[in-house]
Amino acid sequence: MNSMSKDETSRYHTLLRDPARRKIVEILGAQGKIGFKELRSSLGLGVGTVYYHLDMLSDFLVQDKSRKYMLNDRGRLLYKSLREVSVPAALDAGEAFGHRLGRWLFLSPVFFRMARLELFLPVSIAILFLGAVGSALARIEPVFFFYFNSIRSSESIVVMFFFYWVGLFFLAEILCYLLFRRTGGDLQLFAGLGFSALPLAIFPYINMIFAYVQIPAIVSRYVLLFFQGWTLLLISSAFSFGKGLRLDRSILVSLVILYFNIVLLIPLGRLA
Repeated sequence: MNSMSKDETSRYHTLLRDPARRKIVEILGAQGKIGFKELRSSLGLGVGTVYYHLDMLSDFLVQDKSRKYMLNDRGRLLYKSLREVSVPAALDAGEAFGHRLGRWLFLSPVFFRMARLELFLPVSIAILFLGAVGSALARIEPVFFFYFNSIRSSESIVVMFFFYWVGLFFLAEILCYLLFRRTGGDLQLFAGLGFSALPLAIFPYINMIFAYVQIPAIVSRYVLLFFQGWTLLLISSAFSFGKGLRLDRSILVSLVILYFNIVLLIPLGRLA
C-alpha cells in the first residue's frame, strides 16, 4: 500500500479537522466494521449529522452486504496516517479566513448542535413566532422567501407565516427523498429550518425601523435581498445536518425550492 504524499496528508487532515469525522475513522480503524445505529450511539449525534459526516467521508468508506460501514484501502491508509502523524498544529489552532467566514455564514457551529433537540427545537419555534409577530406588526405578508405589503388581518399574517415555513418543511422532505432517497432526521430538519428563518424573522423589525426614520425603501429592499441569500445558506445547512447531505447537494435542494417559490408568485399575482 503506497504512502500518502505530504500534500495529500495535509488535505485529508483538513477534512478530518472535525473531531466527529476523526472519531469515525478511528472507530472503523479499530473495530473493522460497524452498523449505523452503533456508530450513532458511539458518536452521540443526530441521524442527519452522522449521515452528513459519513457522506463527507464517502471516498474512504464502503458498506458490506449487511450494510455495515468499514474503511476501504484509502480509508485504511488514512487511518494509518492519523495514527502515525498527529494532525498538524496549524490546522487545529487556526483556520483560513475564508473557511471561518463560511462557517459563520452557514452557522455550522450552531447546526452541529441540532442533535440536542430539547434546546434547539424551542429556539427554532421561538424564531418562527418572532417572524410571524413581526410580519403582522409591519403589515407585510410572507411568501416563503419574499415579503409583500398586506391588507390582511394580523391573525391571517401570523398564520400564513407559519403555514409557509411548515410547507417548506414538507417540500424539503419530498425533494430530499426524490433527489437523494434520504429519509430520517425529520425533527432535526424541522428544527433546522425553523432556525434558518432567523434572517427573515428579523427583517420585519428592520423594515419598521427604516420606515420610522424615513430611510428610502430601496435600502430596505437591498437588506431583504441580503437576508434572502443568507436564509438560503442557512437552509442548506439545515439540509446538511438534518438529512446528512453534502453541502453541494444541500445547495441544489435550496435552489430548487427558491425556483419553486418564484414560480409560485406567478399565480399569486406577485410578479406583476
